[in-house]
Amino acid sequence: MPTIKYKPTSPARRNMSVPSFEEVTKKSPEKSLITTKKKHSGRNSYGRITVRHKGGGNRQKYRIIDFKRYGDAPKKVIGVEYDPNRTAYIALLQDEEGNKSYIICPVGVTDGMTLQTGAGADIKAGNALPISEIPVGTFICNIELYPGRGAQLVRAAGTQAQLMAKEGSMAQVRLPSGEVRYIRMDCMATIGQVSNVEHNTVKIGKAGRKRHMGIRPTVRGSVMNPCDHPHGGGEGRSPIGRPGPVTPWGKPALGYKTRNKKAKTDKFIVKRRNGK
Repeated sequence: MPTIKYKPTSPARRNMSVPSFEEVTKKSPEKSLITTKKKHSGRNSYGRITVRHKGGGNRQKYRIIDFKRYGDAPKKVIGVEYDPNRTAYIALLQDEEGNKSYIICPVGVTDGMTLQTGAGADIKAGNALPISEIPVGTFICNIELYPGRGAQLVRAAGTQAQLMAKEGSMAQVRLPSGEVRYIRMDCMATIGQVSNVEHNTVKIGKAGRKRHMGIRPTVRGSVMNPCDHPHGGGEGRSPIGRPGPVTPWGKPALGYKTRNKKAKTDKFIVKRRNGK
């Protein structure tokens, strides 16, 4: 899916690009599958900002996604839609009884296709099967970590994992980060790659477009005063004066490992994303 670039009629247009939305076939969402989405602007229940640089933005409705792929009956794709809550596109499915549901749309899924769920389904894009039924070497997405909980892994635009091996009740899956991890064979996964592959090539182009997305401006710590940020102060443009970058509260940032060293799930990680 290519991106659209504009003529440089202004400084913002010179660097702006947008998706072509060639895969999108349905413009308006299914009313029975949308719900309200309240904005919190990065604040917790006490009204304190816990996530900075959030606020404003266009109004959105949340699309209810079926991550569990309920029911074994074949379902027909009746539309591919844009979802403001995620980077991937979503597909609207309908079964023979008229029940509708949304799923994250893989590449190649278009209107009129029939998708299957469960053991015995064909190995084609959009079908969901237990990992035990998927051949080794197949590219998969929307992967469950625990049976019945719903897809938790590989859901972002353009991502895909690969089934590397099967050992007893566990399978080795290489995730988009490069990490190789054990996942139970009775977990569900969807065949194919997540749609909107060229999402990472889109250039925002102007500050206003970022505000439409609900993201407020960010100020660099190096231009602040020492009382406001550890990187601040100094005469003119000066280095941060520390071995590595830190947050405004002095905690290490950009590369600092935050994973619990005693995490119980370490036994499921065969190879780390950094190759170790």
